[in-house]
Amino acid sequence: MRKFRNAMMAAGAVLALALPSVGHADVVVRGEEGKPLDEIRKAPGSIYPDLKTIVAQPSPSEVKPEFLGPVVLLKSAHIDLEKGTATLPLRKGKLKDGTPVWFIITDTTDENLSNLHGVNYAPKMAYALTGKATRRATIGKDGVFTFDTGSVDFKPVLGVTPGPASAPFPPTKFQPGSVGDATYTPMVYVENSSKSVILNAPVVSQATEAELNAMCGGAVDKSKVHDKVVAICPRDETVTLSLTLGFTFDKPIQYLSTEANNPLVAALENATFAPALEDLPFALEDASPGESAERIVVVVNGPTGLDNPHRQGLVSALTDGRGPLNILGGIPTINLDYSPMWRVFPAVWTDEAIKKGYRYRMTSALQTAEMATRGYIKSLDGGDFRAVGFVVNCPVVYRIN
Repeated sequence: MRKFRNAMMAAGAVLALALPSVGHADVVVRGEEGKPLDEIRKAPGSIYPDLKTIVAQPSPSEVKPEFLGPVVLLKSAHIDLEKGTATLPLRKGKLKDGTPVWFIITDTTDENLSNLHGVNYAPKMAYALTGKATRRATIGKDGVFTFDTGSVDFKPVLGVTPGPASAPFPPTKFQPGSVGDATYTPMVYVENSSKSVILNAPVVSQATEAELNAMCGGAVDKSKVHDKVVAICPRDETVTLSLTLGFTFDKPIQYLSTEANNPLVAALENATFAPALEDLPFALEDASPGESAERIVVVVNGPTGLDNPHRQGLVSALTDGRGPLNILGGIPTINLDYSPMWRVFPAVWTDEAIKKGYRYRMTSALQTAEMATRGYIKSLDGGDFRAVGFVVNCPVVYRIN
């Protein structure tokens, strides 16, 4: 018995050495820390042009994720803040005709399964079982998903041509880099599960395994993969995607952007155009029964200039080459109404607000509501600030502060 116990202890020690730790240092490349007693540090490279400082570690969020500091939200991801990327498990699937489907899982409607798979819990997605908004799949004994319908064409070349210097938005030309057919949606209802569950499962490629394994060395063929993909390797079962910087309730966050139900929005987001998402409910209040989406504020004509600490918006993105710094609503650890599906509220600063110098970088949906109530923000058509029918799929990955 003693020999057996000693052997088991030795085996346990070997396993402990072989298995990676789950601490921050192993799942997040954070960049350089500041001085030991500093509560802030220099922001990592991917976000430094827009944020100069972030919270240092150790941080209060390590005690409670609701407190100030960094939080890994999509726990299956390995995050590189210097590069602004997230590496996720690459999942294998197929269509009924045998066409390969490679996808990721970012959210589920079941809390236990979300914890099990290291993805976000998004209960509001349960209301997405409407029309074509959700497709169906079964999971085989080998773990391969078979989708009943829905295909994505990755051959189109992503392109956005801004308007003239005096009016860069809207663009004069645009083309999403990937286009789903009439039945493609990232929302997937698993038919052979004993509990009802919807997954957020964006497709990143439909190339053959051999074609994608040829990309394991680092050269990615954008005609065969999602435009956010920077590395992919079925042999290693991983895919790496670029992240987008945004804000939620004054906290900077990074998220993925994978699909949109409008071709212009899809092109601006480097996302797949998925017309089936038109069937998602989008006009109800955030916590209403039947509402499957949360709100995202997209500023149109915010301040511009890379050296401007208030730069924000689509005009800035089209002229300065950085992201638009969108404002998201509730996310896990902050609110209960998170969904990776976001209904777009375009925000246009009025001429009066600009003339009076009231325009600034907004970082909370509450701020946009305040400015809209004061009459300083309108919608695209000059009407009331509101959702206009555009929906984007933006799973949250990392809370920076």
